[in-house]
Amino acid sequence: MKFSLSGIRFLAIVALFLGIFFRFINLDQKVYWGDEAYSSLRIAGYTTEEVVEATYTGEEIGIEELQKYQRPNTERGLVDTLKVLASEDSIHPPLYYIKARFWEQLFGSSVAVKRRLPALISLFAFPCLYWLCLELFNSSLTGWIAVALVAVSPIHLLYAQEVREYSLWTVSVLLTSASLLYALRVQTKRSWIIYALTLALSLYSHLFSGMVAIAQGIYVLIRERFQWSQRLKSYILAATSGLLLFSPWLFIFLNNKRQAYEQWEWTTESLSPLSFYQSWVANLIHAFLDVQVASQDPFSLVFSYDSPITYLMLLIFLLVAYAIYFLFRQAPKSVWLFVLILMAATTLPLVLLDLKSGGQRSTIARYHLPSYLGIQLAVAYLLSTKLSNIAPSRWQFMFWRLITIILISCGIISCSLVAQSDTWWTKYSDYYNVRVAKIINQSPAPLLWSDSNYNRILSMSYALDPKVRLQLVNSPEETTEFSQSKSYLQLLQTLANPFFKNKKKVQDLSQKKLLETSKNFSDVFLLEITPPTSLLRSELQKSKNYKFELVYEEKISFKDRKTLLWRLVK
Repeated sequence: MKFSLSGIRFLAIVALFLGIFFRFINLDQKVYWGDEAYSSLRIAGYTTEEVVEATYTGEEIGIEELQKYQRPNTERGLVDTLKVLASEDSIHPPLYYIKARFWEQLFGSSVAVKRRLPALISLFAFPCLYWLCLELFNSSLTGWIAVALVAVSPIHLLYAQEVREYSLWTVSVLLTSASLLYALRVQTKRSWIIYALTLALSLYSHLFSGMVAIAQGIYVLIRERFQWSQRLKSYILAATSGLLLFSPWLFIFLNNKRQAYEQWEWTTESLSPLSFYQSWVANLIHAFLDVQVASQDPFSLVFSYDSPITYLMLLIFLLVAYAIYFLFRQAPKSVWLFVLILMAATTLPLVLLDLKSGGQRSTIARYHLPSYLGIQLAVAYLLSTKLSNIAPSRWQFMFWRLITIILISCGIISCSLVAQSDTWWTKYSDYYNVRVAKIINQSPAPLLWSDSNYNRILSMSYALDPKVRLQLVNSPEETTEFSQSKSYLQLLQTLANPFFKNKKKVQDLSQKKLLETSKNFSDVFLLEITPPTSLLRSELQKSKNYKFELVYEEKISFKDRKTLLWRLVK
């Protein structure tokens, strides 16, 4: 007996429309975090040094003066954007930043407008995913279920609303995957040209597409049984062509690889074993469920016998494990091999690197977007196969329909919570910005002092009222008391840093600048976002005998970071 699947298709369509709705609601409500501020700096065409030299002077500035460096203007053009990316940030290929610059020049630079572009780009994932399912499974039902799962996946929603390249990367991975399968099937010159172009597009979206490309090459080799064939020849020509199209940026990246290592250095910092493995589990669960109600700490999972969330997480974990097993046992080799390789493309290298050398690369959710897609494809295959079974018993059909409804409902509930929140765990060190800004904004005429990193201050500025004034200074680098754990080479690199030569010492600025305007304000606050260690407060206490009271403190548990807000006691 075959049961009607119209209800499942209707549920998938509802989930799709809800997913589109969630992507565009309250876009300006969430914290505009440090990485987004960093993106805006690049889009506008400014270097880090320019911003630091212009704003970290100890002189009083307003929010508008600070955010001048966050939007395109007549001072800088597209060439400046490309120059800054090439010289300072070659780990981020330019495609998204070019699109974003044109977008902001056309429609403005408000937070809602900035985030509307990645949200709009994310919509192209749905037709690309459906096409991939047709090529991979030859099943319309699998395509609909996969689209529904991705549409209301909290992890995809979160990165569809960030001023970063991750929604574009997701689309490009799906597009190049479908194009490859299409080319392998039809074997026409046109199909291989399409694959070469989509591969180049993916590489210009994110450098980690290189790992996806390597995984696709392994797939083709295994599929062709490591024998020379027309398919293999065509693939090599197309992949080489795609790589050649990307070669200009690849040359720039390789020329600046030392800088890239420095920018990725933070990913080599080890986490505690509990936080490390807990992040793995959390990343898996967040593909389907992400609710911050079980614990006050948004960066940890809490398992409790009396919490229904615990049982939902266990259900999802078991379902994913069974889906992978079912895919391996039931699907043709060409199908399960492709899905498993997609899962492993970026995740496996990062996991192996962390286990061998230490670090936290494999705990960073956004690096695993291709893996999320592979997992969701496996689950969609499981559900569609069970639901479309020619001769299931009624209870089996009802059981798998219930599982489908529960899974999609988990996504809808998660997305509704994400849409209504003003912050989420993906904001990391800037998670508590709204709470801090609320305290500062309550003051009639506040002044904010800080020596925290520029991207944290830029992020905070989006939550502050225009009435807030700032005085920013740079803490001196460690030189005389350089940490013994750092090598002599690292010391020389620090001293060679151009920012070091231009930095003004906190003690000089505290004496000459920070008292000139303090009497004009109702409250003077001092913000510390650590690490790196803040020296401003201690220097002011020592040299000026200032006293501060702590008015807010929160800790980012898994990274041992703190957000501290102090008020000057008059």
